[in-house]
Amino acid sequence: MPSQDRKLKKNLSMWDLTLIGIGAAIGSGWLFGVQYAANDAGPAAILGWAIGAVSLIFIALVYAELSAMLPAAGGVVRYPDYSHGSILGFLMSIATIIAYSTIPPIEAEAAVQYLGPKSLFNAKTGLPTFTGWVIEVMLVVVFFLINFYGVKLLARINNAVTIFKVAVPVVTVVTLLFSVHVSNFTSHGFAPYGFPGILTAVATSGIIFSMLGFRQAVDMSAEAKNPGRDVPRSIVLELLIVAVVYILVQVVFIGAIPPHLLAGGWAKLTFQGPLVDVSLLLGLTWLSWLMQVSAVVSPLGAGWVYFASTARAILGFSNNGYFFKVFGKVDERTGIPRAAMWLTLILGVIWTGPFPLWNKLVAFASSASVLTYVVGPVNAMVFRRLAPEAHRPVRLRGLSIISVIAFILGSNIIYWTGWANVEPLIILEFIGLVIFLVIALFAPNLRENLGQSFVSSIWILVFLIFMFVVSYYGSFGGKKVLSYPLDIIVVAVGSIVFFFWGIASGRRTKSLETAIAEASEPPVQ
Repeated sequence: MPSQDRKLKKNLSMWDLTLIGIGAAIGSGWLFGVQYAANDAGPAAILGWAIGAVSLIFIALVYAELSAMLPAAGGVVRYPDYSHGSILGFLMSIATIIAYSTIPPIEAEAAVQYLGPKSLFNAKTGLPTFTGWVIEVMLVVVFFLINFYGVKLLARINNAVTIFKVAVPVVTVVTLLFSVHVSNFTSHGFAPYGFPGILTAVATSGIIFSMLGFRQAVDMSAEAKNPGRDVPRSIVLELLIVAVVYILVQVVFIGAIPPHLLAGGWAKLTFQGPLVDVSLLLGLTWLSWLMQVSAVVSPLGAGWVYFASTARAILGFSNNGYFFKVFGKVDERTGIPRAAMWLTLILGVIWTGPFPLWNKLVAFASSASVLTYVVGPVNAMVFRRLAPEAHRPVRLRGLSIISVIAFILGSNIIYWTGWANVEPLIILEFIGLVIFLVIALFAPNLRENLGQSFVSSIWILVFLIFMFVVSYYGSFGGKKVLSYPLDIIVVAVGSIVFFFWGIASGRRTKSLETAIAEASEPPVQ
């Protein structure tokens, strides 16, 4: 069905898109992730950030071609529908909206957790008290207001704030370099918990969570002035900048910790505000104050960007024909999907309630996000096979190799998040399948070609079962019947099978035909 993407305002330049991505990435991750990564991997957390960056570069390169070819609001939820039909599109939409909508509350909680008094959280459960919850809800409302009056306002506010958000980590790195203890990098061994500890850090400590900002350009590609040129450039540029910043921050955090605090090992290292506390221990009061300001600005900046992405994902969900049409409407004057904004606000308020502290939230959000992204490499290869005539402003060389590597890495990242996160994610996806089939009973548009959609989606259903079983028996929170590194090899080999099965299952859908036609039309001025 035709979308309302053409009613969106084409206001975003490459600079805007890049800063929106950086603004999403440099949030609570640099404030908390460095400690949790060190808890899991020790000094080898530095390698964890590098592994995370390389993994996401492969995935991001695939989306550079996809978003340039078919710019669409909430592109991540649109491409599966284009390549395999309604069932795969619905399942990936559910995972995307849940992953996206949890992040603004995560960032609101991070700001409160980092600076707020301990009285705002229950010491036993880690849940916010009523006062803490009210503050978090108020911050989510701020995200809503910043987004409600147009993407140009969002870009202007975000550009100014993001420059500050990048400047503070840079100042932190330069300052703490003079306090680095080289001995810290071998304290208890460079990799005290082995390679599994590094991989756990990649998936669960906030590394992947912190570097997923490249997807903002994909989700907002329909609002770019020149999507074919600017979206791919912003995707790659944002990811490279963020990777360098996070690796350097991790290095100085590990090196600047007073050595006597490491006597009990890296796993027992605990700070309420890691970088602020280390700065105070070093007598750098001015730096601690600067980072406390950043501890408010950085999460909030990421929160309002993810709020925007959630609304675009809901818009894409509706444009696919899976949701009430009202959420697919775009306000003519502002070019904003306002009904989707209101639903994003409601979801944000809901997610502020039942969850514990930051590090418990990000692993699930990361696994759900990466699940949606591993489908992208399959989408790209299906489009190459079935729509060779479509205009591709970016045509990635070696796409087949890059795509299969991206799929293998993405599948392993999901696995590394551990059984505690894989189990609810897979169960949620199958609940989504049941919900879709029930809705289809009352929605003629969803029943159309339902048999073809089911056949085209069998591969992803079997893939989910495969991930469920391997995670249950694996060494990352599972029964350890599959020991390391055999479990990673099993995931990799299985991923290759499912990758090619997914490509073979693709078909040229009506929605793909419509998307190609819309992409070839001149933009509305």
